[in-house]
Amino acid sequence: MDVNQPKQEHLLALKVMRLTKPTLFTNVLVTCEERDLPGGLFNQLMKDDPSTVKGAETLMLGEMLTLPQNFGNIFLGETFSSYISVHNDSNQVVKDILVKADLQTSSQRLNLSASSAAVAELKPDCCIDDVIHHEVKEIGTHILVCAVSYTTQTGEKMYFRKFFKFQVLKPLDVKTKFYNAESDLSSVTDEVFLEAQIQNITTSPMFMEKVSLEPSMMYNVAELNTVDTAGKSESTFGSRTYLQPMDTRQYLYCLKPKQEFAEKAGIIKGVTVIGKLDIVWKTNLGERGRLQTSQLQRMAPGYGDVRLSLETIPDTVNLEEPFDITCKITNCSSERTMDLVLEMCNTNSIHWCGVSGRQLGKLHPSSSLHLALTLLSSVQGLQSVSGLRLTDTFLKRTYEYDDIAQVCVVSSEFKQS
Repeated sequence: MDVNQPKQEHLLALKVMRLTKPTLFTNVLVTCEERDLPGGLFNQLMKDDPSTVKGAETLMLGEMLTLPQNFGNIFLGETFSSYISVHNDSNQVVKDILVKADLQTSSQRLNLSASSAAVAELKPDCCIDDVIHHEVKEIGTHILVCAVSYTTQTGEKMYFRKFFKFQVLKPLDVKTKFYNAESDLSSVTDEVFLEAQIQNITTSPMFMEKVSLEPSMMYNVAELNTVDTAGKSESTFGSRTYLQPMDTRQYLYCLKPKQEFAEKAGIIKGVTVIGKLDIVWKTNLGERGRLQTSQLQRMAPGYGDVRLSLETIPDTVNLEEPFDITCKITNCSSERTMDLVLEMCNTNSIHWCGVSGRQLGKLHPSSSLHLALTLLSSVQGLQSVSGLRLTDTFLKRTYEYDDIAQVCVVSSEFKQS
């Protein structure tokens, strides 16, 4: 949209054109069968048309490129480029020409001019050219303000402006979900899984060049978007990573705390900032766009004052035969020392071996202890490990832990066979 000031005779003319990639020329196909009245006329005209593909004249896409006929759509993350030309239409020499280009957004005004110095003089039929670039980082209404000031031969100072309004649209819809791995049987705990759903909300296909997660300083990230096939890592989306209009793609990442933070339960417990997504795509003829989300935040898991997790447990055990597990007990408090007592309560299927009500001693803030326990099952099938109770003698508070893991119980004859 071009909005000019009240008309005034100026010696200089300002022209502004957006620089974008061209598009492939589209033909209008008109054909018929040979026994129809035109005969082979239409087919011969298509063969003689210089814009058609030789040998494939019935394809709509031709061999020629078309320059943009309008301002077009501008999407968040793309680079806005524009060509600015000031031409001297008069037969006079003008002096002290200053061309200024500003971009007004809803929150700020940016100077895009490559140089702020004035041109000493401009002769008739000569011009001043400039190309401006700006990576679009806001959606909504943008106004390109081009101002020109100069001095005539008589010493009169002249000034005029032109305004170009355009809308910046949102190209992608990004939704995220977090899953906290609260009880994990590996040596690394506090894993966080991130699912990112990315939808193309434009009207043209996108080539997804890169979708990565930049973790915060406390985490390492592993991408779960590839599969190993014949020793090679291939994308789960195939070799052609195109995202059609309104299509959605899901990406999965696993974040693990770094070793120096994994042992500090109190620190990891309160971490909510996970990282940010970096998305790079290409559209028409390689037009590049890039978006970075703000810092993604999750709800911190509520472990309470004491956290109990399993370090080791067998997958399959024999019926009515003892087996061992290793527990890790962590004081998640950052201020208070605990004096813990362990009680083991039997269930209908799980029976604990050992002394219940034994003292575990004092556990300092943000510290952990490992505990080996023995139990057996009297019922076959998939059984839940339950019945652990921890009591803090200082506060007279009891913490109950049920369904902390599951184990498959089989008869000894079945396991031996």
